[in-house]
Amino acid sequence: MVTSGALFVRGGHLTIAEETASALRRAGHQAEVLITPQNRFGRQLSAYLANWLTDVGETADGKPVDQVISLRFPSYAVRHPRHVCWLNHRMREYYDLWERFVRGLGRQGRFKEGVRRRLFHGVDRWLLTRNVTRLVAQSRTIQSRLQRFGGIASELLYPPPPERPYRTDGYGDYVFAVSRLHPLKRLDLLVEAAAVARDRTLCFKIAGEGEEEARLRERIRELRLDDRVELLGPVSDARLVDHYARCRAVYFAPWNEDYGFVTLEAFRSGKAVLTATDSGGPAELVRHGESGLVAEPTAEAVAAQLDLLGGERGLAERLGEGARRASAEHRWDRAVEELLRPV
Repeated sequence: MVTSGALFVRGGHLTIAEETASALRRAGHQAEVLITPQNRFGRQLSAYLANWLTDVGETADGKPVDQVISLRFPSYAVRHPRHVCWLNHRMREYYDLWERFVRGLGRQGRFKEGVRRRLFHGVDRWLLTRNVTRLVAQSRTIQSRLQRFGGIASELLYPPPPERPYRTDGYGDYVFAVSRLHPLKRLDLLVEAAAVARDRTLCFKIAGEGEEEARLRERIRELRLDDRVELLGPVSDARLVDHYARCRAVYFAPWNEDYGFVTLEAFRSGKAVLTATDSGGPAELVRHGESGLVAEPTAEAVAAQLDLLGGERGLAERLGEGARRASAEHRWDRAVEELLRPV
């Protein structure tokens, strides 16, 4: 397993890499996770070169490596004759986040980044069509981006949730959300919806840390929601599983998410997921009225779904059972079988 990473940052791709390696070992294979450099903006090309030069053909004692599975930029630049890229994402700032990325840049900055963007579009297209032997997307959202930016074909395989002791302890009086506190994760949408929802029986617990924490706290105070919305900060795996087990439902409505483990973790816990129509990967997995609820990305629309969950506890239970059934098809043994399938 090869994935890239920046210093002091742990993303979901690393969890996918570790879970895939564990699943491979359970299937009787030797597997390790190699983290290659990612580098900051302005130094991305050197990271691609470092990945290109990384030796993944043999182990330290000279034994051949049978297959490489890479996950994201620039780790798919490593070279191996049997190289499956299970793509999480390319450098999104140069793709679907381009307009957000260059907003506020002057003419010179926009021109400079535009040159880099064209360069990396060409490099990525060559690597994903010539350097890998199979390209497998982790969601239809990622597949769509590959087609939109480069006309690149891919297969589809959703990563199963991490192996944790998921359980269902009931359907409590709160909606749970867990995410990095970042504008793209749209936790502010949940806060705004809580303020306009008619139902006042539900509370909201948000786990995670990030740059949006101060702004979220201020907005909670402004809306006088201190008694109903709680920011939990980072939580341990045990506490995470506990919240999944006890909550009424799970909110996960990021903007155009690549994939996101939260949906299937909630499903495995027998909990419905409330997401938005433009949430990308989560919206692919949630069937409205069957395994969760899908709303337009407005406070009023999300609030209407919260009112349904608050007004009828049995609804959350029925949707949760549908979610549990939907999660059954996403298993690590099947994922391993697909990733190791001969070309």
